[in-house]
Amino acid sequence: MGNSVLIVGAGFGLSASLARLFSREGMSVVLASRNIAKLEHIAAETGANLHKCDASDINDVNLLFTALDENLGTPDLVIYNPSATVRGPIQNLDPEKAKEAINITCFGAFLVAQQASKRMLERGHGSIFFTGATAGVKGFPNSSVFAMGKFALRGLAQSLARELHPKNVHVGHFVIDGGIRSIHRPERHDNGNDNMLDPDALAQTYLQFYHQHRSAWAWEVELRPWVESF
Repeated sequence: MGNSVLIVGAGFGLSASLARLFSREGMSVVLASRNIAKLEHIAAETGANLHKCDASDINDVNLLFTALDENLGTPDLVIYNPSATVRGPIQNLDPEKAKEAINITCFGAFLVAQQASKRMLERGHGSIFFTGATAGVKGFPNSSVFAMGKFALRGLAQSLARELHPKNVHVGHFVIDGGIRSIHRPERHDNGNDNMLDPDALAQTYLQFYHQHRSAWAWEVELRPWVESF
């Protein structure tokens, strides 16, 4: 059985670029999302299998990995992409919506990592990657919910790297420090100026990270467009 990748929280941007790249590399691709109808064209292009899954739901995540056990086996690489936010002054935020956003951004990552690591440890190898953001390094005004979720995600990744690297499971956290170019969102067009992150270029970094030799594993990489200030 060839290498396989599970991309959780798949959508049109970075996830689609990852699916295309890893498919070209000869890997079997699985895309998991709450809305799989939107992924049908990507699945047709990459040969990906689609699984409906709310990553913040314990039962959904368990069912996802049980289905993979029966059909594909343990993925060699699992990538966690979902995130959510509720913006605004803290005194105006809806606590239930804030809780939901935090669950999607970081609790879901815990659930997916738990299921993936159980299987990878039993097999003896694997990789688990988390897509982070600037908000996981520094908080911004009116963005407390996103900061909480992304700070927790980074903490999870750092802790798991220390826990799992000695057991031959590679953990990676990707700080996406800038907007990602998107043809589906007019405000995310950069008109060829490269002032936004190219999702295909980001995917190449994920692939390079995946191929790192374990004698020199990194646990985190920070990516920003050339015009982005530190």
